[in-house]
Amino acid sequence: MPDTALTTLSPLYDLHSHTTASDGLLTPEALVQRAVEMRVGVLAITDHDSIEGIVPAQRAIAALQLPLQLMTGVEISTLWENHEIHIVGLGVDITHPQLTSLLDEQRQRRTARAQMIAERLEKARIPGALAGAMALAEGGAITRGHFARFLIAQGKADNMVNVFKNYLARGKTGYVPPQWCTIKQAVDAIHHSGGRAVVAHPGRYGLSAKWLKRLLAEFATCGGDAMEVAQCQQPPNERAQLAQYAQDFQLLASQGSDFHMPCPWIELGRKLWLPKGVEAVWTRYPDLLIQGCAAQGKRGEQ
Repeated sequence: MPDTALTTLSPLYDLHSHTTASDGLLTPEALVQRAVEMRVGVLAITDHDSIEGIVPAQRAIAALQLPLQLMTGVEISTLWENHEIHIVGLGVDITHPQLTSLLDEQRQRRTARAQMIAERLEKARIPGALAGAMALAEGGAITRGHFARFLIAQGKADNMVNVFKNYLARGKTGYVPPQWCTIKQAVDAIHHSGGRAVVAHPGRYGLSAKWLKRLLAEFATCGGDAMEVAQCQQPPNERAQLAQYAQDFQLLASQGSDFHMPCPWIELGRKLWLPKGVEAVWTRYPDLLIQGCAAQGKRGEQ
């Protein structure tokens, strides 16, 4: 671990991961077991516009007596200046009406977008895309990742990068502009449900430094709390630059693998540490875990 890393990260926090409730390949039960294998001590499940993986994961932790604390979470898709920006909510009450209402709206938007993607692929002589994506989603939130996996299975590309580049990226055959909620709507829903709002993977949006600063300024103005600074796979110097932005915009820092499936370059807990000079969101708000557990308790009593 570099000398600039904080030395107090015990237990290991991974606050961004996905299950089969959205576009992850592991069930919630399998994900929490893998987190323990990877020596993660605190895990946030942050499925795309879905909280359906939380309760099964919590039940698995209890049944198997796993040495793992689960933080409730969600990753909400938003639209900002024609860019899709993801806002992670940590420590949310998954039963709160404002959050569940927003997620219901997001689910409807996802369904409508999926239908339009399938129609465009059909016109390009690629039939069966909607049924294929739905089968891969297995009842979870349908994402472009499911269409990508369908297209790979159809022999249209040999990996995720190429299938997005050739079929699902802006301007390509299967691309449909998103119609998500605003950043403010996402932040407000997260706050009303007792959570903290975090900009997910800010280095992955393809924004110039100027536009990334505009995004962070807008997020801070909307009452956002933190930004992801550390991921297990980042370009050289990105972590230090993001840490500086966190300080500049008075945002707390978070970290997460954005784990979707076992693969050689992205793994739960891998290379997750924060540089000096930033404050971790879980340090400022240690009750995120308590609130998350309380919310799960409410859900389990229903």
